[in-house]
Amino acid sequence: MDAHHIADLRKNYEQGELDETHSAANPLAQFERWLEQALAAQLPEPNAMTLATVGVDGRPSTRVVLLKGLDARGIVWYTNYESRKGRELAANPVAALQFHWVELERVVRIEGRVEKTSNEESDAYFHSRPLDSRLGAWASPQSQVITSRAVLVANAAKFGVRFALSPPRPPHWGGFRLLPERWEFWQGRRSRLHDRLRYTPQTGSGWLRERLAP
Repeated sequence: MDAHHIADLRKNYEQGELDETHSAANPLAQFERWLEQALAAQLPEPNAMTLATVGVDGRPSTRVVLLKGLDARGIVWYTNYESRKGRELAANPVAALQFHWVELERVVRIEGRVEKTSNEESDAYFHSRPLDSRLGAWASPQSQVITSRAVLVANAAKFGVRFALSPPRPPHWGGFRLLPERWEFWQGRRSRLHDRLRYTPQTGSGWLRERLAP
Protein backbone atom coordinates (compact mmCIF):
# COMPACT_ATOMS: atom_id res chain seq x y z
CA MET A 1 0.00 0.00 0.00
CA ASP A 2 1.44 3.37 -1.00
CA ALA A 3 1.28 6.60 1.01
CA HIS A 4 -1.61 7.93 -1.09
CA HIS A 5 -3.83 4.97 -0.20
CA ILE A 6 -2.90 5.21 3.48
CA ALA A 7 -3.86 8.89 3.56
CA ASP A 8 -7.25 8.00 2.06
CA LEU A 9 -8.18 5.55 4.81
CA ARG A 10 -11.29 6.76 6.63
CA LYS A 11 -13.55 5.42 9.36
CA ASN A 12 -16.87 6.70 10.67
CA TYR A 13 -17.21 6.47 14.46
CA GLU A 14 -20.76 5.66 15.48
CA GLN A 15 -20.60 3.08 18.28
CA GLY A 16 -21.35 5.22 21.31
CA GLU A 17 -21.07 8.48 23.18
CA LEU A 18 -19.47 9.76 26.36
CA ASP A 19 -20.79 12.75 28.26
CA GLU A 20 -20.55 14.27 31.70
CA THR A 21 -24.05 13.15 32.67
CA HIS A 22 -23.62 9.45 32.02
CA SER A 23 -19.94 9.00 32.94
CA ALA A 24 -18.87 8.03 36.44
CA ALA A 25 -17.58 10.69 38.84
CA ASN A 26 -14.66 8.39 39.69
CA PRO A 27 -12.34 7.37 36.82
CA LEU A 28 -11.75 3.89 38.22
CA ALA A 29 -15.48 3.22 38.16
CA GLN A 30 -15.67 4.49 34.58
CA PHE A 31 -12.74 2.31 33.56
CA GLU A 32 -14.23 -0.78 35.20
CA ARG A 33 -17.51 -0.12 33.35
CA TRP A 34 -15.73 0.06 29.99
CA LEU A 35 -13.53 -2.94 30.75
CA GLU A 36 -16.58 -5.03 31.65
CA GLN A 37 -18.19 -4.00 28.35
CA ALA A 38 -15.02 -4.95 26.46
CA LEU A 39 -15.07 -8.35 28.17
CA ALA A 40 -18.78 -8.82 27.45
CA ALA A 41 -18.13 -8.00 23.78
CA GLN A 42 -15.54 -10.80 23.73
CA LEU A 43 -12.90 -8.56 22.22
CA PRO A 44 -9.49 -10.13 21.56
CA GLU A 45 -7.08 -9.40 24.43
CA PRO A 46 -9.31 -6.82 26.17
CA ASN A 47 -6.67 -6.47 28.92
CA ALA A 48 -3.86 -5.60 26.49
CA MET A 49 -2.39 -2.15 27.08
CA THR A 50 0.45 -0.16 25.59
CA LEU A 51 3.04 0.82 28.21
CA ALA A 52 5.21 3.88 27.54
CA THR A 53 8.38 4.52 29.54
CA VAL A 54 11.31 6.92 29.19
CA GLY A 55 14.97 5.97 29.51
CA VAL A 56 17.78 7.94 31.10
CA ASP A 57 18.62 9.22 27.60
CA GLY A 58 15.20 10.89 27.41
CA ARG A 59 13.99 8.59 24.63
CA PRO A 60 10.51 7.07 25.02
CA SER A 61 9.73 3.45 24.23
CA THR A 62 6.51 1.47 24.06
CA ARG A 63 5.42 -2.15 24.21
CA VAL A 64 2.20 -4.09 24.86
CA VAL A 65 1.72 -5.68 28.28
CA LEU A 66 -1.30 -7.30 29.94
CA LEU A 67 -3.36 -5.85 32.77
CA LYS A 68 -3.27 -8.37 35.62
CA GLY A 69 -4.57 -6.38 38.60
CA LEU A 70 -6.85 -3.41 39.18
CA ASP A 71 -8.07 -1.72 42.34
CA ALA A 72 -8.12 1.65 44.09
CA ARG A 73 -4.33 1.50 44.50
CA GLY A 74 -3.63 1.29 40.79
CA ILE A 75 -3.06 -0.85 37.70
CA VAL A 76 -0.76 -3.89 37.80
CA TRP A 77 1.24 -5.84 35.24
CA TYR A 78 4.14 -8.29 35.58
CA THR A 79 7.47 -8.49 33.82
CA ASN A 80 11.19 -9.13 34.00
CA TYR A 81 12.73 -6.31 36.07
CA GLU A 82 15.93 -6.58 33.99
CA SER A 83 14.10 -5.94 30.69
CA ARG A 84 14.30 -2.57 28.96
CA LYS A 85 11.04 -1.42 30.52
CA GLY A 86 12.15 -2.64 33.93
CA ARG A 87 15.44 -0.76 33.72
CA GLU A 88 13.73 2.39 32.47
CA LEU A 89 11.16 2.29 35.26
CA ALA A 90 13.91 1.79 37.83
CA ALA A 91 15.63 4.94 36.57
CA ASN A 92 12.49 6.98 35.86
CA PRO A 93 9.47 5.56 37.75
CA VAL A 94 6.71 7.26 35.78
CA ALA A 95 4.77 5.80 32.86
CA ALA A 96 1.73 6.06 30.61
CA LEU A 97 -0.71 3.30 29.69
CA GLN A 98 -3.15 3.13 26.81
CA PHE A 99 -6.02 0.74 26.13
CA HIS A 100 -7.46 0.73 22.60
CA TRP A 101 -10.69 -1.19 22.21
CA VAL A 102 -10.99 -0.78 18.45
CA GLU A 103 -14.33 -2.52 18.03
CA LEU A 104 -15.96 -0.25 20.63
CA GLU A 105 -14.18 2.84 19.25
CA ARG A 106 -12.74 3.61 22.67
CA VAL A 107 -9.36 4.60 24.06
CA VAL A 108 -8.33 5.01 27.71
CA ARG A 109 -5.07 6.78 28.60
CA ILE A 110 -3.61 6.70 32.11
CA GLU A 111 -0.51 8.42 33.49
CA GLY A 112 1.18 8.24 36.86
CA ARG A 113 4.01 7.16 39.07
CA VAL A 114 5.07 3.51 39.12
CA GLU A 115 6.19 1.28 41.99
CA LYS A 116 6.97 -2.41 42.34
CA THR A 117 4.30 -4.66 43.79
CA SER A 118 5.06 -6.38 47.09
CA ASN A 119 6.92 -9.69 47.12
CA GLU A 120 3.73 -11.32 48.40
CA GLU A 121 1.69 -10.03 45.43
CA SER A 122 4.34 -11.06 42.92
CA ASP A 123 4.67 -14.51 44.49
CA ALA A 124 0.91 -15.07 44.47
CA TYR A 125 0.56 -14.16 40.80
CA PHE A 126 3.67 -16.07 39.73
CA HIS A 127 2.42 -19.30 41.31
CA SER A 128 -0.98 -18.89 39.62
CA ARG A 129 0.65 -19.04 36.17
CA PRO A 130 0.88 -22.23 34.07
CA LEU A 131 4.07 -24.22 34.55
CA ASP A 132 5.48 -23.38 31.11
CA SER A 133 5.04 -19.66 31.82
CA ARG A 134 6.83 -20.00 35.16
CA LEU A 135 9.73 -21.80 33.49
CA GLY A 136 9.71 -19.20 30.72
CA ALA A 137 10.34 -16.46 33.28
CA TRP A 138 13.60 -18.23 34.13
CA ALA A 139 14.46 -19.15 30.53
CA SER A 140 14.21 -15.73 28.88
CA PRO A 141 16.89 -13.06 29.47
CA GLN A 142 14.33 -10.48 28.34
CA SER A 143 15.53 -7.68 26.04
CA GLN A 144 19.04 -9.16 25.77
CA VAL A 145 20.58 -10.27 22.48
CA ILE A 146 20.52 -14.05 21.96
CA THR A 147 21.97 -16.08 19.10
CA SER A 148 18.81 -18.06 18.29
CA ARG A 149 15.54 -19.43 19.63
CA ALA A 150 17.46 -22.57 20.55
CA VAL A 151 18.90 -20.63 23.50
CA LEU A 152 15.41 -20.20 24.95
CA VAL A 153 14.48 -23.83 24.36
CA ALA A 154 17.70 -25.03 25.99
CA ASN A 155 17.20 -22.70 28.96
CA ALA A 156 13.63 -23.89 29.45
CA ALA A 157 14.79 -27.50 29.41
CA LYS A 158 17.59 -26.75 31.88
CA PHE A 159 15.30 -25.03 34.36
CA GLY A 160 12.64 -27.71 33.85
CA VAL A 161 15.13 -30.31 35.05
CA ARG A 162 16.30 -28.06 37.88
CA PHE A 163 12.90 -27.10 39.27
CA ALA A 164 10.59 -29.88 37.99
CA LEU A 165 7.01 -28.87 38.84
CA SER A 166 7.83 -26.21 41.43
CA PRO A 167 9.89 -23.35 40.00
CA PRO A 168 10.16 -20.45 42.48
CA ARG A 169 9.64 -16.86 41.38
CA PRO A 170 12.89 -15.53 39.87
CA PRO A 171 14.36 -12.63 41.86
CA HIS A 172 14.37 -10.55 38.67
CA TRP A 173 10.66 -11.07 37.94
CA GLY A 174 7.63 -9.38 39.51
CA GLY A 175 4.95 -6.77 39.27
CA PHE A 176 4.68 -3.05 38.71
CA ARG A 177 1.79 -0.87 39.80
CA LEU A 178 0.95 2.43 38.13
CA LEU A 179 -0.63 4.91 40.56
CA PRO A 180 -2.99 6.96 38.36
CA GLU A 181 -2.60 10.72 38.44
CA ARG A 182 -4.43 11.42 35.18
CA TRP A 183 -7.06 9.51 33.23
CA GLU A 184 -8.50 10.26 29.81
CA PHE A 185 -11.44 8.51 28.17
CA TRP A 186 -11.96 8.84 24.41
CA GLN A 187 -15.08 7.77 22.57
CA GLY A 188 -15.15 8.01 18.78
CA ARG A 189 -17.97 10.14 17.34
CA ARG A 190 -19.14 11.19 13.89
CA SER A 191 -17.45 13.98 11.92
CA ARG A 192 -14.31 13.58 14.07
CA LEU A 193 -16.09 15.42 16.89
CA HIS A 194 -14.96 12.81 19.39
CA ASP A 195 -15.79 12.78 23.08
CA ARG A 196 -12.82 13.22 25.44
CA LEU A 197 -13.14 13.36 29.23
CA ARG A 198 -10.10 13.96 31.44
CA TYR A 199 -9.95 13.20 35.16
CA THR A 200 -7.33 14.78 37.44
CA PRO A 201 -7.18 14.78 41.26
CA GLN A 202 -8.86 17.69 43.01
CA THR A 203 -7.32 19.43 45.96
CA GLY A 204 -8.54 17.62 49.05
CA SER A 205 -10.32 14.61 47.57
CA GLY A 206 -12.19 13.42 44.54
CA TRP A 207 -11.55 13.97 40.86
CA LEU A 208 -12.00 16.92 38.53
CA ARG A 209 -13.75 15.83 35.32
CA GLU A 210 -13.25 18.04 32.27
CA ARG A 211 -14.16 17.80 28.59
CA LEU A 212 -11.33 18.24 26.08
CA ALA A 213 -11.66 19.27 22.47
CA PRO A 214 -10.98 16.35 20.11
